[in-house]
Amino acid sequence: MKKLFVGNLPTSTNEKEVTELFAEFGKVRSIKLATDVFSNTCKGFGFIEMEGHEARAAIAGLNGKDFGGRPLRVNFEQPKNKRGRR
Repeated sequence: MKKLFVGNLPTSTNEKEVTELFAEFGKVRSIKLATDVFSNTCKGFGFIEMEGHEARAAIAGLNGKDFGGRPLRVNFEQPKNKRGRR
């Protein structure tokens, strides 16, 4: 099982839309979009779990693809200590 990071999502996005988008590449095992506590809208990113070969296919097919007028960022989740500094 691989965990994917998906970023640059529109704030109007919901879990059903993202699940349908990723389902083209395989079974979505779990999905969790980051939401704002007060407005309950998407914060623009989330995490998806898929099988390894399906996850690689989703990255290849969706990274940079237009979704809601924005280019998606899709890659494997990186542990917090492995991320670059800002």
